[in-house]
Amino acid sequence: MKITQLLTKSTIILDLKADSKKAVLTELIDQLGRANKLTDKKAFTKDILAREEQSTTGIGDGIAIPHAKSTAVKEPAIAFGRSLTGIDYESLDGQPAHLFFMIAASEGANNDHLDALSRLATFLMDQNFRQKILEATSIGDVLRAVTEKESEVDGTDVAIETEVKQGTGTSKKILAVTACPTGIAHTYMAAEKLKERAKELGISLKVETNGSSGAKNRLTDADIAGADAIIVAADTKVEMARFNGKPVIQTKVGKAIYETDTLLNRAITNDAPIYRHDSSKEEESGTELSNGFYKHLMNGVSNMLPFVVGGGILIALSFFWGIESGNPDSPEYNAFAAMLSTIGGAKAFFLMVPVLAGFIASSIADRPGFAPGMIGGLIAITVTGVEGASGGSGFLGGIIAGFLAGYVTLFVKKMFARLPDSLEGLKPVLFFPVFSIAITGIVMMLVNPQLTKVYTGISSFLEGLGGTNAILVGLILGGMMAIDMGGPINKAAYTFGLAMLDAENFTYIATVMAAGMVPPLGMALATTLFKNRFTKPEREAGKTAYVLGACFITEGVIPFAAADPARVIPSAVTGAALTGGLVMLFDIALRAPHGGVFVMVLVDGGIAKILLYALAIIAGSVVTAVMAGLLKNKIA
Repeated sequence: MKITQLLTKSTIILDLKADSKKAVLTELIDQLGRANKLTDKKAFTKDILAREEQSTTGIGDGIAIPHAKSTAVKEPAIAFGRSLTGIDYESLDGQPAHLFFMIAASEGANNDHLDALSRLATFLMDQNFRQKILEATSIGDVLRAVTEKESEVDGTDVAIETEVKQGTGTSKKILAVTACPTGIAHTYMAAEKLKERAKELGISLKVETNGSSGAKNRLTDADIAGADAIIVAADTKVEMARFNGKPVIQTKVGKAIYETDTLLNRAITNDAPIYRHDSSKEEESGTELSNGFYKHLMNGVSNMLPFVVGGGILIALSFFWGIESGNPDSPEYNAFAAMLSTIGGAKAFFLMVPVLAGFIASSIADRPGFAPGMIGGLIAITVTGVEGASGGSGFLGGIIAGFLAGYVTLFVKKMFARLPDSLEGLKPVLFFPVFSIAITGIVMMLVNPQLTKVYTGISSFLEGLGGTNAILVGLILGGMMAIDMGGPINKAAYTFGLAMLDAENFTYIATVMAAGMVPPLGMALATTLFKNRFTKPEREAGKTAYVLGACFITEGVIPFAAADPARVIPSAVTGAALTGGLVMLFDIALRAPHGGVFVMVLVDGGIAKILLYALAIIAGSVVTAVMAGLLKNKIA
C-alpha cells in the first residue's frame, strides 16, 4: 500500500493555526474527523493523549509524530500539519517542531496498512525529504515529495543489516532491537537512524524491529552468539532471555533516535554491562521491572471470571424452582434445577478459587507456577482444620496460595538453575512440579486452618453489619466502583464482592453490580436530559452508554470522563455511592456475579426486592445525570 493512499488532500493542513502542543493535536484530530477517518473523536483523542503520556512523540529535528492504534479509527490514515514558525512540542531535543504527522491506525489494520504507516516514519529520518516538505508551497508539493521518496525506496525493508566496507570502520558486530508501545512510528524510526549512522561510521549492525505487524529481521541464535554488543531500545516488553551473558545496553526507543552516536560508541567501546536474565522479573520498557501485586491478582481474577459468572448465573437460575429445588429431600426438588445447581455450584464455583490461585502463580512464575497454584488453591477451600467451618479460607486463602506458589516456583527454578544441560528437559516435567507442589502444599496445609479462622471471622463480621454500618459500606463500595471506571479501585471493589459471594453473602455483589451500572447510565441520561451541554458525538456516545450500563460495563463512561473529568467523575461517584448505600439499606441479595439488568430477575425476595433494586439504580443514575448536567457548561 502507498503512503499517499493514507495521506491525502483531505488530511493535510499546510499552515497550522495552533500555537501549542495540545492545539496541534486538536487541529489534526479535527482534520481526520472532517475527512471521515474517525468514528469517535473523543475516544481517539484519549488514545493519542495516552500515547503522549508514555513518552513524547516529538522526536527532534523539527518532527513530531503523534500516533495511536485505536478502535475509534474508521480506516487507517495520516494527517499532516506544518508550522513554519515552529511550536513547542516538548521534543527530545528541546527545539520547536515544524512538521507534524499524526498516524491513526485502526485496531483491525492489516499488515499493508501498518507497513505503509511505518514506512513514513523512516522517511522522516531523511533530511532532504524533510526539507522538501518544509519548502512545499502547496498540498500537491507535499504529496509529490512523498511519492518521489516512496518510489526511491520502494521494495526495501527498514530493518536490514548494514555491512562494513572493506578496510573501514570496526570489526565489531553490533545487534539492536527497537520497539515502542504502538509499534508504528518510533520502532522503525529508531531502526532507520541506527542503520544510517552505523553505515556512515562503518559499523556492522543488524536491527530487529518489534512492530505492530510482528518482529522483522529477527535476530538468530547465530547472530546473538557472534555479537560483540546488543542495543535494546524499547519502551515495551521484548524477549530478553536470549541475550543472557551478552553485553547489552538497555535504553528507551527515543534515545536511539536522538542519541544514536552515543549508543553506537558505547557498543563498540565495550561500555555495555553483561546482561543476566532473571526469570523472576519482567523485561519491560527496556529495563527489568518487578511484577506488581495488582497485575498478578488481576491475572487470576480475569481468568477466574468465566467460572464465577457462568457458575453464579446457573446457580441463580436454579432457584426459579425454589431455594431448595436442588435438594432431593425437599418437596421443591426439580431434576433440571438440580442439574443447573450441580454444574454451577458443585463444579464451576468449586473451581474458581483454585483457578484464581493457579493463574496468580502462573503470572509470577509462568507455566511451572500453574500446577502448584491450583493445588494450593484447592487446599485453601478443602482443608479447614476448623470445626464447623466449610469452604476453608476461600478467596483469602486462594490469593495467598497463588502468591506463595508463584514465588516458591521461582525459588525452585533458581535452585535447579545449575543443573547440567543434559537434564534441562527434566526440569519442567519432574523437578519443578514435584518440589513446588510439595513445598506449596505443605505450607498451605499448615497455615490454612488459621487462614480459615480469619476468613470466617471477616465474613461473620460483615454479615453482622446492619443499619448505618451496612449503608456506610455500601456508600464506600459504590463510590469505589465509579472513581476510576474499570481501573484498580473498581476491580478491588468487584473482587471484594466476588469474595463475599463465595462466602455466601449475596448483598455485596448486588451492591457493586448496581453501583457499577450507574456511571454509564447516568451520563447517558444526562445526554438525553441536557442536550445543550453535550456535543453531537457525545450525544451519540450516550446512546451506546445506555447499553453498556445496562450490561454492567462501567467503562462505558470513559469517553465522558476523559473529555471532562472534573465534572463527570464527581457526578459518577456521587450517584454510584447513593446506589450502593440504597442497595445495602434495602438488604438486597443477588446470586449472579454479572449480567446487569438481565439478571435482576434473579434478585432474592421476589418482585418487591426487584423493584427496590431497580429503584436504587435509577436513583443513582438520575443523581449522576442531574449533577453532571448542572455542572457542565452549555455548548456554544
